[in-house]
Amino acid sequence: HCKYGTDLAINLVNALYKVLGTCGSVRISFSRRTPIQVCNIVCKEFVSHPKVDIWDGQDPNPHLGHLAWGDAFVVTADSVSMLSEACSTGKPVYVIGSERCTWKFAAFHKTLRQRGVVRIFTGEEDISDSWSYPPLNDNAEAASRIREALAEKGWSLR
Repeated sequence: HCKYGTDLAINLVNALYKVLGTCGSVRISFSRRTPIQVCNIVCKEFVSHPKVDIWDGQDPNPHLGHLAWGDAFVVTADSVSMLSEACSTGKPVYVIGSERCTWKFAAFHKTLRQRGVVRIFTGEEDISDSWSYPPLNDNAEAASRIREALAEKGWSLR
């Protein structure tokens, strides 16, 4: 539900080049849904760049390490799970391509923007500028709703 092609990859590459001066390094891991032509364009541009490390898909996915150690994140809008995980950190999250999404993906992105959890990635950002928000914690929210529903029926959990 997010239409991506080589034009988005080119936009992403150009935007990343613009912010390289304001960040220490860039670590890239692709989702399994990332179109191969997008991966190829990004890899070709940054394969030998000294500030960019691209996961080649061979070793275990470093995504969780990126979340733990990263100061800010740029995520393409097509992966709700990668975006949700980044938003659970409370660290700056920038999204590229959300204007190309339809259906519930578009509503998801709109909600994140309205809550101040994500910002659109244009390449004009100073990645060293830190901002934060209450981290998303879907498990706690889901548990709270379950407890409320049970309480309405007179039940409770220990």
